[in-house]
Amino acid sequence: MLLLLLLLLLLPLVWAGSLKATARHELHVQAPTSVTVQEGLCVLVPCTFSSPRGGQGPTHGSWFKSGSPDVLVATNYLGKKRNRNTNPSFHLGDPAANNCTLAITSPQKEDSGEYYFCMDRGKNRTHCGRHMLTVLVRELTQAPNIEVEASLQAGRPSLLTCSLPGACAGLVPPTISWTGAALRPGSAWHDSAELQLTPRPRDHGTHLTCRVSLCRPGVSTERTLTLNVTYAPQNLTVGLLRGDYAELRGLANGSSLPVLEGESLRLLCAADSNPPARLSWAWGSGAPATPRPSNTGVLVLPHVEFRHEGEFTCHAQHPLGSQRVSLHLSVQSPLQLLGPSCSPEDEDADGGLLCSCSARARPAPALRWRLGEQLLEGSRSNGSVEVTLDPWGLWANSSLRLGGRALSSALTLSCEARNAREARSAALLLLPRRAGKPALGKEFVLGAVLGAGAVGLLALFSGFICFL
Repeated sequence: MLLLLLLLLLLPLVWAGSLKATARHELHVQAPTSVTVQEGLCVLVPCTFSSPRGGQGPTHGSWFKSGSPDVLVATNYLGKKRNRNTNPSFHLGDPAANNCTLAITSPQKEDSGEYYFCMDRGKNRTHCGRHMLTVLVRELTQAPNIEVEASLQAGRPSLLTCSLPGACAGLVPPTISWTGAALRPGSAWHDSAELQLTPRPRDHGTHLTCRVSLCRPGVSTERTLTLNVTYAPQNLTVGLLRGDYAELRGLANGSSLPVLEGESLRLLCAADSNPPARLSWAWGSGAPATPRPSNTGVLVLPHVEFRHEGEFTCHAQHPLGSQRVSLHLSVQSPLQLLGPSCSPEDEDADGGLLCSCSARARPAPALRWRLGEQLLEGSRSNGSVEVTLDPWGLWANSSLRLGGRALSSALTLSCEARNAREARSAALLLLPRRAGKPALGKEFVLGAVLGAGAVGLLALFSGFICFL
């Protein structure tokens, strides 16, 4: 009876101890089941736990990587010898506040695996949760972000900032470097997260690269930015297109451009700027050269006339500044020679001749006569020369009077026209009079006409040779 009574008294204590031992194993962890992080970056795994009451002393928590054997990676119990084997990439929250949050910084691919959390309080044995966390570490593919403080403008400083999303703050900072053609040699901004850049027009379209190297050897990432630099027009040039032939050359401001009458001409105006400048042509006092000036900078003159002669100006308008270039269009005309032709002045007189010759060209041509090898200029005993010019400077007319004494033998009479561009000549064969005939009869006139026809064929043949 005494033994039975003793057993009845001990039963509640044994039952309570059994419940307590069971409760010691009940640790509830609330955390994600899996997390993915790129190599060298940072991820925060939120975690809380609840455990049965009991035990005296501080609360310690630890994260273990499951394996053979299990490996301690993070703990707040500094007294454990095995704490020296913790992974520097894993950091534990505050277990005293039931916080088992796990921060993973700069992980490596070999850190991939399954992890679990354990807790102990005072001298009680460790309680481990059944919750397993799967960590997957992948290759670093995250590229840095490059932020530009303001739009890039030539000659104006601008601040650029490079940052890597996902990198942990407050830990070992990554190394950031800049490379690119727009950087000045020896600049102190090359190895900083911030870069102060003063771009030039030639830097437009070039590449600027920000490279971020993490604390892990060989782990780095980069981003390349194509610079969009705004700048005013520069290098304003004018090119020519004659028919199907392009004559590209730079014409200085105020240049003179000679063009033949009737020629088809295109003037091409181009300027280097960003964004593209608005290009237009003006003629004379500033009126548009075309009814609808376009932004292409092309002026088309399908048939050049003398009225087109004058000043043409190309304007390049841009929000940051403007430029202009002017040229003088000088319209020229090819040399045309009409004549010579002769006719008797008076058959009853001494048998003199009146000859005429005309030439059309621009610049205006000069005319002169030759009788045989003799150059006739002004008033001579055997001839009188008169030259008249029209007020437009296109025609030159000349007349020559020859006395009968100068026509005693067969002579060649030629008319020569010349200007700064070219020269032409045409000739007549003057035949002498026959015996017993008047000094200037029909035979002489016929000879002159035949001579003119022969010279015309010769001139035609000469013109064909010149054309070839």
